[in-house]
Amino acid sequence: MIVRDLNTENKTTRRVVSNGWESVRLLLKSDEMGFSFHITTIYAGADLPMHYKNHLECVYCVSGTGSIEDVATGDVHPIHPGVMYALDKHDQHILRADTEMVMACVFNPPVTGREVHQDDGSYALEGEPV
Repeated sequence: MIVRDLNTENKTTRRVVSNGWESVRLLLKSDEMGFSFHITTIYAGADLPMHYKNHLECVYCVSGTGSIEDVATGDVHPIHPGVMYALDKHDQHILRADTEMVMACVFNPPVTGREVHQDDGSYALEGEPV
C-alpha cells in the first residue's frame, strides 16, 4: 500500500515548478502502478500550449476556471470544478487559466518525476534526449 500526503510531498522533490504551473507528483513510474498521478496547479493567466505525443493524460478540475482548446479543431471547452478531459489521441491543446486552477492528473505511461515541457509541449519518455 502506498500512502502519501499532498501537504508533505509539496515540500519534497516531488514538487516540480515550471512556467505557468507547478505539480506535485504523488505517484511516479518508480511506484510501479502503470500510471502517474499528480496534483497540478495552473497559475491564473497561464496560456500553455501542450502536446503529449508520448503520453495519454486524464485531468479532473478540482477548483478554478479556464478553458482547453483542441488545436486540430479549434474547439474550446470551458473548464470548471467537476469537468474532466482526456487527451486520448495525444491531442495538441492549449490550456488557459482564467483563475488559478487545481487539477488532478493521470499520465500513462507514468512520468519519472522531474519532467517539464519540452519546446514542442511534450514530456520526453525516459531514456529519450530532453
